Amino acid sequence: MAKISAGLFLYRIREGNLEVLLVHPGGPFWARKDLGAWSIPKGEVENDTDDHFETAKREFKEETGFLPEGNFVPLGFIKQKGGKTVYGWAIEGDCDTALLKSNTFTMEWPPRSGKEQEFPEVDRAEFFSPEEAKQKINPAQTEFISQLEQLLKEKN
Repeated sequence: MAKISAGLFLYRIREGNLEVLLVHPGGPFWARKDLGAWSIPKGEVENDTDDHFETAKREFKEETGFLPEGNFVPLGFIKQKGGKTVYGWAIEGDCDTALLKSNTFTMEWPPRSGKEQEFPEVDRAEFFSPEEAKQKINPAQTEFISQLEQLLKEKN
């Protein structure tokens, strides 16, 4: 069965320009990956009864250390290459990315060493222009950027 994730897509307007927050996954597998590796802060919906929006808020807080407040706008869902469905909500807000604090996970590293190491779920977060973000983000998630741009265009 394909997995389902849910996340929040934080954006801000700086000097009239749209910027979106993306997070980079932590751990040794992602350490040297950049283009196509970034994502909206998101996480897995744990079971059929989990509310997708509540999951999105919980995961955002776990991966960044804070939860934005305001008007959340549903962006629908996308399907990633591996079959995972990701639901997204946009929220306007701002934060100091240097202050973000992520939960951690433990894994055996190096492989077959018998040693367990702890890594952050997210090792960094940055605001990007839509053009930069489309290069950095998981390719399927570029649709969230396009949807956000369209919503903001319709709003003005």
